[in-house]
Order: sequence, then C-alpha cells, then structure tokens
Amino acid sequence: MSVQDNFDRILRRYDEIGSALNEGASGSAIQALSRELSELEPTVAAIRDWRGKAKERDGLMAIIADSGADSDLKAMAVEELKGVEDDLAKSEHAIRLSLLPKDEGDEGGAILEIRAGTGGDEAALFAGDLLRMYLKFAASHGWKTEILSSSEGTAGGFKEVIVEVLGRGVYARLKFESGVHRVQRVPQTETQGRIHTSAATVAVLPEATEVDAAVNETDLRVETMRAQGAGGQHVNKTESAIRITHLPTGLVVMMQEERSQHRNRQKAMALLGARIHDLETQRLNAERAKDRKEQIGSGDRSQRVRTYNFPQGRLTDHRINLTLYSLDQIIEGVGLDQVIDALTADRQARLLAGQDAH
Repeated sequence: MSVQDNFDRILRRYDEIGSALNEGASGSAIQALSRELSELEPTVAAIRDWRGKAKERDGLMAIIADSGADSDLKAMAVEELKGVEDDLAKSEHAIRLSLLPKDEGDEGGAILEIRAGTGGDEAALFAGDLLRMYLKFAASHGWKTEILSSSEGTAGGFKEVIVEVLGRGVYARLKFESGVHRVQRVPQTETQGRIHTSAATVAVLPEATEVDAAVNETDLRVETMRAQGAGGQHVNKTESAIRITHLPTGLVVMMQEERSQHRNRQKAMALLGARIHDLETQRLNAERAKDRKEQIGSGDRSQRVRTYNFPQGRLTDHRINLTLYSLDQIIEGVGLDQVIDALTADRQARLLAGQDAH
C-alpha cells in the first residue's frame, strides 16, 4: 500500500466514524467511536494540510516549468516555493508524529501517587510541595482532581497522598512524572543554613476503564473498620473505612477519607483497578524488554528522574539532561509544561529513530 493509499484509508475511516456518530450509534459504541475519532483528528488535520501544500507546490512548479510564463511571475514562484516546501516538511513531520504508537490510557485520566522518601519531615514537606504543583498544573489544564487518600506528615506535608486526575489526555502528560524526585534546599528548621537533600517518589497510573477494572468479586477480601485518626484513635463510630485485598496479586487498598462506606468502597475499587492494570502493564513491558535494547516509556520508577535545587533556582531532569533556572515557576505548576514538552519531544524522537531503524 502506497503512502497516499494509506492517507486515503485514514480519511475514509474518519468520515465513516463521523457518519456513524451522526446517524446515532448504539450507547456502548459511541464512547469507542468518539475516542477513535479524537485520536484520528490530529492525523487527518495534518494529512489535509499536507495535501493542500502539495497542491500549492505543484502549481508553483508548473509556473516555473512553463517556458511561456512571465519572468517576474517565475521569480515570484521560485521564492514562494521555498516557503511551501518548508511547510510541506513540517506537515509531513506532523503526520509522522501523529502516527507514532501511543501508550494505552494516554487519552484518559490518571491516578497520581506521591510518597515521602528519604529525608524525614523535609521529605514529607517536599511531597506536599509536589502535590500543590500537580494540583495547580491540573487546574491550569481544566482537569478535575480529587484526593482519594492521604496521610499527613508530623511537621506538615504528606507521608503519602493519592489523587485522581480526570480529563482528556491527562495520562499522556503526567506519565513522565513517575520516578524519584530529589530536592536540595535549606529546611526551615535548619539553624546552620545547611542544604539538605531529601526525596519523594511519584507514581502515575493510567485510570482503569470499566473493562480494565472488571475484578472478580471472589478474588477480593473486603474488610470494614472504623476510620482511624492521628495516633490511632477512632474518628467515627461507624465502620466506614474499608480495606480490600486482591488475593491473586496480594495488592491491598485502604480507604477512609469519606464518611460513607459505599463511597470509600468506590474509591478503593477505582484505585485497585488502576494498580492491577499497572501491574499487568509492567509485566508485559518486562516481557517485551527482553527483545529490545531499550524500553521506551516503561514507567520504571527505580531511578532518580529529577532534582529540584532551591538555592540555585534550578530544576534538572536527568533523563534528558534538561536544566532550567525557572524553579519558582515550575513548582507553581505554570512552568511544568516546558519540562513535559521536552520529555515528550525526546520520546517522539526516540520512537521516530526506532521506526527509521526498521
């Protein structure tokens, strides 16, 4: 199949989906068709732009090749042709990017887990700073957030916090945040002005779809209990807290944020579904890695991914050797797009290089 035939096939499929939606597809099909349509939109736009520029290029080349054409007209055509050819190259690149394989769950929401690592109270405070950064980043994109579970640190911040982030393309943007985040700064409690290093871990899981989250009830052990407050005291008189164990994997989820046991169970099942899906994804990635020299986008969280140096106002992402001196903006969420854009571009370049190698 030629490149143009492939373009025609994509455009036909896009029109078919549009017609099916306009004619009133069945309930279960609407969601799948709408998702496919949104995934095709960037490719269709790039193809149409490329074809428009190609037609313009052919017209200019016809003028240049016309022996009877006015010399001034030919000169103008030659000049315009340079810009059109540049635009064509950009459109072609856009098509190639849009056709790159996407990670499962890219278009959906995500479960964001932040845990204090080494560094005691300062690590918990840093985990709190990361939470605020992500909440502000989410708000700037119009995403909805809900804290599913949290455990506060003794001096502030969080020992652990789990957040659900809902919106289109959430996972595609946040998936690069998985890993160990290190902070270097002078803690407020430090009297000698010494810089301390502490860390927090971030895990980003794609939100499980209803199909992904389908869990056999016989595989679950569900326990109810009274919610616990600081120091272990009971904070309510009803058994609203819930702990669910997935027996085949040993995964355990505890939820007590809500007063309603039903709501806590809903939250626990959402988190459990995401973790089961992530576990299966990691297993598949590990199998594929045996046949690949490099595993792109594996979500491996074992290594340090980023350093936040507050005295220097510096952020360094170690995966792509990116250093920015705009830490104040990044930690406020408004500058995080620049970091994620660079990570996305690097991954796209790696994927393109991998395709070219074949």
